[in-house]
Amino acid sequence: MANVLSSQDTRLSAGARIVLPAIWLGLIIGISLIEAPLKFTAPGITIPLGLGIGRLVFTAMNWVEIVLAVILLWSVLKSAVDTGYRQLTFAVTIVLIAKVAVIRPLLNTRTDAVLAGTDDGGSNLHLFYIAADGLLIIGLIALLIVAVRRWVTIPLAGRDATRS
Repeated sequence: MANVLSSQDTRLSAGARIVLPAIWLGLIIGISLIEAPLKFTAPGITIPLGLGIGRLVFTAMNWVEIVLAVILLWSVLKSAVDTGYRQLTFAVTIVLIAKVAVIRPLLNTRTDAVLAGTDDGGSNLHLFYIAADGLLIIGLIALLIVAVRRWVTIPLAGRDATRS
């Protein structure tokens, strides 16, 4: 295993580059793809109640995403990581920043208007949030593939395992 890690890499940062994208991916799948759509099918959930719950859940999720991104960036900047992984990490971080700093405030303004009764709630802004999460899912899967391929080697079929 030592030959897989560069002299400037540590097991902690290398492990973080696998574990953190996996946790982040699971968070997005669990909240954005499962919880959010199901919430509105629960009996007794009104639009204002669903929006209030959603705002709390997505605010918490975004803070967790920010923490995961910061730790992931630390693991990339601290170590000698290949350019592809570094660029993917920066791209995923930029998408997260856009989602949290641009799209979420616009959505919050819309949900404030819906909760105040001054807006019917019809908006395409959620599509931008969904698109950002889609890009994050793709980017996180790519990060996982690159990180795991660096750590895991599979012997070629028919090749003697003792010869390398």
